[in-house]
Amino acid sequence: MSTPTVDRAVAPFDPRDHVAKKPGAVVRGLRWVREHIIGIAAVLALFYLFLPIAIVVIFSFNKPVGRQNVAWNEFSLDAWTNICRDPTICESVGVSLQIAFVATIIATLLGTLISFALVRHRFRGRTATNLLIFLPMATPEVVLGASLLALFLNLGAPLGFGTILIAHVMFCISFVVVTVKARLAGLDPRLEQAAMDLYADERSTFRYVTLPLVLPGIISAGLLAFSLSFDDFIITNFNNGTLVTFPLYVWGAAQRGIPPQVNVIGSLMFFGALAIVVIAQIVGAARRKK
Repeated sequence: MSTPTVDRAVAPFDPRDHVAKKPGAVVRGLRWVREHIIGIAAVLALFYLFLPIAIVVIFSFNKPVGRQNVAWNEFSLDAWTNICRDPTICESVGVSLQIAFVATIIATLLGTLISFALVRHRFRGRTATNLLIFLPMATPEVVLGASLLALFLNLGAPLGFGTILIAHVMFCISFVVVTVKARLAGLDPRLEQAAMDLYADERSTFRYVTLPLVLPGIISAGLLAFSLSFDDFIITNFNNGTLVTFPLYVWGAAQRGIPPQVNVIGSLMFFGALAIVVIAQIVGAARRKK
């Protein structure tokens, strides 16, 4: 005896039922943020770093009411067209540039020689020398400035250009040594050995192989030393005597009102440093294409 069959309605096959649903906008947004979190953090960090510089540039075009240049009043080019309205500003900038230029040359030469000695040679007291090089970097500037002041007073040295120069050279050498040492440590010694195998003497090897390879590190160290010397305030304030540098002028002007010309000079220094970096990148890219 056969069992009766029951007719069942069968739904038609729809391929869209087997396709995964697309995530919602919130999920896609969270996924995008997770994939680009490093770039977002980098942009926020750069924005945080460059925000004060942007404020300085903007307020260099301000025409303040009164002495204080802290509130926007109206757009003006007076500060840019008459930077030396107060002659003391230009004089202080000139003093800072002179000290920074001379200190950079001396510190770069001495620091480069010390770096070669520490990396290329083994001698008694090498470890102690490495420690002493790092001490000016680790010592608070207040302690360093007060110690130098006590030294100069005990020696009877008149405070002024010479004492500031000695102080700047002393702490700039440490940064030069660290920068050039890093470049020398990453230098492939086989390049110099290849030059020696091609019958080049030590002087020719240094001139045509070693120096061109180390030169970017030396230039970077010199730029770092120049910037550190130009904007130093604490150590300079202890050992300046009656000489006024640009940071000391800004500190003194802050008590009675900073003129917009200070913002102009700060903007010029920033754009000058930016131009040097851009030119270096362009020259480096052009050399890599050759």
